Amino acid sequence: MGTTTIRILRVAAVIAAMGSLVVTAQQAEAPQVSFQDLRDGLKNPTRWLTYGGDYGSQRHSPLTQITPQNVQRLTPQWAFQTETLGKFEATPVVLDGVIYITGPEDTGWALDARTGRQIWRYHRDLPNGIIACCGRVNRGFAAMGDRLFKTTLDAHVVAISMKSGAILWDSVMENFRNGYSGTPAPLAFKDKVVAGMAGAEYGVRGFVDAYDIQTGKRAWRFYTTAGPGDPGYRTWQGTDAKAWEHGGGSTWTTGSYDPEQNLIFWGTGNAGPDYNGAEREGDNLYTASIVALDGDTGQMRWHYQFTPHDVWDWDSTQVPVLADVTIGGQPRKVVIFANRNGFFYVLDRVTGKLIYGKPFIQTSWAKEIRADGRPMLLPGSLPTEEGARVCPDQSGGTNWMSPSFDPALGLLFVTARDSCGTFYSWQDEYKPGEGFRGGAVTRLNEVQHAALRAIDVATGERRWEFPYTAQSWAGVLSTASGLLFAGSSGNLMAFDARSGKNLWHYQTGSALYAGATTYMLDGRQYVLMPSGTTLTAFALPEAAPAEGR
Repeated sequence: MGTTTIRILRVAAVIAAMGSLVVTAQQAEAPQVSFQDLRDGLKNPTRWLTYGGDYGSQRHSPLTQITPQNVQRLTPQWAFQTETLGKFEATPVVLDGVIYITGPEDTGWALDARTGRQIWRYHRDLPNGIIACCGRVNRGFAAMGDRLFKTTLDAHVVAISMKSGAILWDSVMENFRNGYSGTPAPLAFKDKVVAGMAGAEYGVRGFVDAYDIQTGKRAWRFYTTAGPGDPGYRTWQGTDAKAWEHGGGSTWTTGSYDPEQNLIFWGTGNAGPDYNGAEREGDNLYTASIVALDGDTGQMRWHYQFTPHDVWDWDSTQVPVLADVTIGGQPRKVVIFANRNGFFYVLDRVTGKLIYGKPFIQTSWAKEIRADGRPMLLPGSLPTEEGARVCPDQSGGTNWMSPSFDPALGLLFVTARDSCGTFYSWQDEYKPGEGFRGGAVTRLNEVQHAALRAIDVATGERRWEFPYTAQSWAGVLSTASGLLFAGSSGNLMAFDARSGKNLWHYQTGSALYAGATTYMLDGRQYVLMPSGTTLTAFALPEAAPAEGR
């Protein structure tokens, strides 16, 4: 088991070059986050408390200081650079003038939101032998009370003091030597913190866990591959009688939460082996699905499977977006889901029933999504030894990068890509802790088309798109002023949300693997963008002081 060390900057108060005071590494007072604070989401614009900005994961800020008219004046204010290898994939938590962000190799920091100065640093000494599918990354903290929560690469969940960065409890999810790891940002609510895991490529059995915020004791677990006694058990058949035991279904991004229904919505990953479905005939529930779980017990209220019997590696771990919209003249409580399989779905979030599903990229594997919610498969789309050309390829029409939703415009903004691949399949051999051997996919030598797309949630129709010059892994942020922040090829870009017109860009120098966030502090709106191993804060220039002052 790995030990944890905390490196805390031991600095006496000194005067910086610009005359500002550098305080000691430990915060003077521990901030507090209540369940009501989390329910309020971004009503307090000085804060960004969850991975998705609010429980509905809309990533839509009420801030309006930065507008389409003045965004061209946006300039960097400070930059924080880490000494780590790897890249940022995290969404920071911002609270009472402090930024809390995680990085690669199980690191984390508390930073002064005004200057980027480091307050404390967290680092976990990891054991040897970690597999960590897919990449030694982390996507952020959850917050509740005076604590932060994160998953670790050796498949633990830890609670960390906001004040000092010290470990308060450390709970084991699973044995990392069996292929399990932790990369997603958890989700905190009431007295629990919910965490997902990674490892489907290595023959693990996926799950979603809930832990007691105070003690770290596991409160419940929901397995995403149905075993004996579970309603979906008969959907695992074929040549491997125990396929469900190592059937995948990782939960490697963050879910959403509806406090009124006390329901957690979480996307699940692909089944294993990826491309050879003969060993696991059937729908393979609850992989490639969204599950709605009771927050108190973890019992499943409903599920919807986007890709039954997935043989294309189309994880459904995209972040579910919750919204109240009008469709066909009727108000609906919905879950919005742009899926890796290339279809855009709107579901009733109370019942899980499909409202509609429409393609948002070029697709060739299914003709349509039928009224009963199942895809109508097209011939020639299943992987073979000779290879089958299918659109989209294994990276999908979108991936784990977060969309945003503007409720005033009724538009979902998503990082999309059109690309096809040749899928191959042959017999796979399973080895515990190593996963499956055999099976491959080769991308066709075709030009990929990547874009930022705006989709009308009421109809599923594309409103506009802005084409990128290369594939993008950046998430999207929208604001009430009518701005979008997204990007590609290292460029952080601002767009007009109504038209898609590009208004501003800044070359960060590294690829973007996260989404921007924003907060208000001392009367100024900041935009934060992680890029490579640098976190940069942008703002409008401060107004010049009046003459005579």
